[in-house]
Amino acid sequence: MNDKFKKMIFPISMILVSIILVMIISSFALKPKEEEISYSGFIKKVYEHEIKSVKITSNKIEITPTDNSNKKYITGIMYDADLVKLLINNDIEFSAEIIEQDSLVSFMIVWGFPIILLGILWFFLFRNIASRNSGGVMSFGKNNSKIFGEKKTGVTFLDVAGQDEAKESLVEIVNYLHNPSAYVAIGAKLPKGALLVGPPGTGKTLLAKAVAGEANVPFFSISGSDFIEMFVGVGASRVRDLFKQAVEKAPCIVFIDEIDAVGKTRGGVLGNDERDQTLNQLLSEMDGFDSSKGVVILAATNRPETLDPALMRPGRFDRQIIVERPDFSGRLAILKVHIKNVKVGSDINLEFIARATPGAVGADLANIVNEAALRAVRVGRNYIIHEDLEESVEVIIAGKQKKDRILSPYEKKLVAYHEVGHALVAALLKGAAPVHKITIVPRTMGALGYTLQVDEDEKYLMSKEDILTKIKIFMGGRCAEEVIFSTRTTGATSDIEQSTNLARNMVTMYGMSDEFGMVALENIQNKYLDGRTVMNCSEETATKIDDVVKSIINGCYNSSMEIIRNNIKIMDKIAEFLMQKETITGEEFMDILKSDIGLLENL
Repeated sequence: MNDKFKKMIFPISMILVSIILVMIISSFALKPKEEEISYSGFIKKVYEHEIKSVKITSNKIEITPTDNSNKKYITGIMYDADLVKLLINNDIEFSAEIIEQDSLVSFMIVWGFPIILLGILWFFLFRNIASRNSGGVMSFGKNNSKIFGEKKTGVTFLDVAGQDEAKESLVEIVNYLHNPSAYVAIGAKLPKGALLVGPPGTGKTLLAKAVAGEANVPFFSISGSDFIEMFVGVGASRVRDLFKQAVEKAPCIVFIDEIDAVGKTRGGVLGNDERDQTLNQLLSEMDGFDSSKGVVILAATNRPETLDPALMRPGRFDRQIIVERPDFSGRLAILKVHIKNVKVGSDINLEFIARATPGAVGADLANIVNEAALRAVRVGRNYIIHEDLEESVEVIIAGKQKKDRILSPYEKKLVAYHEVGHALVAALLKGAAPVHKITIVPRTMGALGYTLQVDEDEKYLMSKEDILTKIKIFMGGRCAEEVIFSTRTTGATSDIEQSTNLARNMVTMYGMSDEFGMVALENIQNKYLDGRTVMNCSEETATKIDDVVKSIINGCYNSSMEIIRNNIKIMDKIAEFLMQKETITGEEFMDILKSDIGLLENL
């Protein structure tokens, strides 16, 4: 079938469908309206000369009235020997139905042929779709996975930064795929499956592609959700098809992304039969194939706690590789990987950007570099400078500058004092991260201003004093509002939320309260997603927890209030400077602080 004919199939079939629909609708629209009447009513109309003609069929009498309206009457057949004489006497035309023997042939010619022709056209159309989409309409059980060779992935371990521990765990798999005979000779067995676990954006899929690229073997990739269909048994068929292709292409890598979509824990009377069957088939296939042929199963998830224990036992996914958020050195290495393809100026300071982005994953850092490049193009530059990177960090944190949001003089002054309150408390507390920037420029994520702090060194542990210091800094904004303006605004919403979370974690998970001591009162669920917690205590204990949390926050609030009240003059000076410039650096902030002799002794 040539391409020209294929293109004509769809419009021709649409025209045929339209013609058939028009014929059907017309036949019903042009058919006279029929009203059923009683046999006695029919005889009465005969005597009253209201009937023009009568047709007697096998099961009814069709009556045409004399008023020329598009209307017919029908009545049932009754044994009446005088009916014909009555019709003749009243000069009414009458006839009987002729039953034709070839009515079926006529029906086939009128209706059957177009329907058959339409069916043939649709058959070729769907077959064409199915040939282009392996999981199309005509192939429910066909596998949708795509095979990527080493040339197509184009990814090696050099392209993966900030995950040295994960790469070390995967190097053994690469070596095995390069030289499986060495492992077989000594009797060693490579794990059939390795599970990559970590938060979204940390590079799990990139690592899987890098393994295939390093080993120079085919790469099968499929999402866990691709196995699940509405029809029971389709997912199991796709699992069988995937493993069949993998064995034929061995040695190779089979990568199942978001495996929690198909591998959730089974349990309970009611369940998803299709998902359970698919999971059972996956477990069976992993037991059945021979790993010595070089087929390695890699899977990724950010919800390992939901996976079925049978999937995690030895002999299946028995190696779990943690792909965590990178630390400072990891973030710096990731930035270097992404910056190498971008034209940069001489003032780029990647170390500062790495320090300013704690908790950022590889995808975040790649986005920061890309945002910086886009900003450089917007301002008419063909290379990026450090200012572009700093602004892109702020875009990720608080959104773009909202230039059309103009604050009133009162609101601008209130926001300025609020942010200076944060910065002042941070500067006067020991152990707080240095203030890098203060701004009162509104952002698209809702912030009317913010204070940016950057730690000089990365911290992996937080002491009780560190947490209390953070809460005091959060409270500084609200304290400034109350001291200067004698009011409370919604600007402290985020501060209150973060303070409450820190104080609650101190009590329920960190064991930092005298009232409860070393008792775990909450557990974390979805560690790599939202970090949601679940209470493990009674309602009475939960009430006491609320009281302790309130006590901690009130204590920090009182400490911040004391700092603000004792330094109103210097806060006025900084706030006035901030209102003039809208954005000041940490150096400018500290210069103003140190210019006041009274505060110099406290710094």
